[in-house]
Amino acid sequence: MNLHEYQAKEILRKFGAPVPRGASAASVDEAAAIAERMFADGVGAVVVKAQIHAGGRGKGVIEGSDQRGVQVCGDAATARRAASRMLGGCLVTKQTGPEGRVVRRVLVEAASKISRELYLAVLLDRGTGRPVMMGSPAGGMDIEEVAAETPEKIIRVDVDPLLGLQAFQARRLAAALALRGELIPQAVQAMLGLYRVFWECDASLVEVNPLVVAEGEGGKPAIIALDAKMNLDANALFRHPDLLAWRDLGEEAPLEVEASKFHLNYIKLDGNIACMVNGAGLAMATMDIIKHSGGSPANFLDVGGGANRDQVAAAFRIILADPHVKGILVNIFGGIMKCDVIAEGILAAVKETGLKLPLVIRLEGTNVEAGRRLLAQSGLSLLAADSLADAAKKVVAAVQ
Repeated sequence: MNLHEYQAKEILRKFGAPVPRGASAASVDEAAAIAERMFADGVGAVVVKAQIHAGGRGKGVIEGSDQRGVQVCGDAATARRAASRMLGGCLVTKQTGPEGRVVRRVLVEAASKISRELYLAVLLDRGTGRPVMMGSPAGGMDIEEVAAETPEKIIRVDVDPLLGLQAFQARRLAAALALRGELIPQAVQAMLGLYRVFWECDASLVEVNPLVVAEGEGGKPAIIALDAKMNLDANALFRHPDLLAWRDLGEEAPLEVEASKFHLNYIKLDGNIACMVNGAGLAMATMDIIKHSGGSPANFLDVGGGANRDQVAAAFRIILADPHVKGILVNIFGGIMKCDVIAEGILAAVKETGLKLPLVIRLEGTNVEAGRRLLAQSGLSLLAADSLADAAKKVVAAVQ
């Protein structure tokens, strides 16, 4: 589950990481009021930032205008105009694609006088199974290019999950980022706070880009988390009902939201052959062999190892809600999940939806003969397959 920037910053603030003063707003009047209060408190400028689940907002543009997704404002009137252009508009960035995302909320916060931009993140290294903190002296909007073209500028600190990030590791990373003097303890505090957020919130990613050196109180240099991105492990959300309440369904694909209601793992893709598979690895292999056979998968859909008849029926409804689907491949290897139960679910779904598209079914595993017998005796127009390769060839041929 992804969080918005304003939500991630609220969490960082609770864990002692330095973030700018600010608040989020869902209306133009609310945004203007926040800006007016901040200017009244002596802030020199504010930043109005569109809140969507995508990066590149600073370079992104509100569709049909020249309004960027991030704007520095020198007075409350300018902040009001920026918020009015953003809210309700469609922000198009490199990460959203041409369809863009509707802006439903903005963040209004104090602008910072920046002298340096750094990069800092904590994520799970799936190769080692351990958390890793990554930093770079070259933070900012082009960090992807930095990672691709000059990977030596990305500094890694592997963390023992039993001990957590240690202060000496944070100091070494701060020194490697060319921070000196009074900035070292500030950076250490920010890094330790960032790691605690990652660990205690069951995050899969906590990213601050940029982490800046800016003018603080009394004109002294200060470390500030200027932007924040946070992804949470969906499998651990049962431990965090407060964070789950922050889920923004408006930022998620409608079919993926519907699939989550039935505990189905669904991701929409650009092809026209839908897949329904049990097991993530088998689902990946199924998509690969469809592509290898000359087709294009329309989705990733893992119904899990213990799906029941109702979940199978729901999976079919979700698949058929995609107008691009021209054929369906069901690939089930029954272990805990019994093939006859899957067959019953398939037949119920076909009858309920009045399916007219080509449907190829490959079953193997527990109660496979009973499952095949149910399908054969159904009287419905189904294509049975003996193997995964056979199934892929049949569904691609049927769609073509």
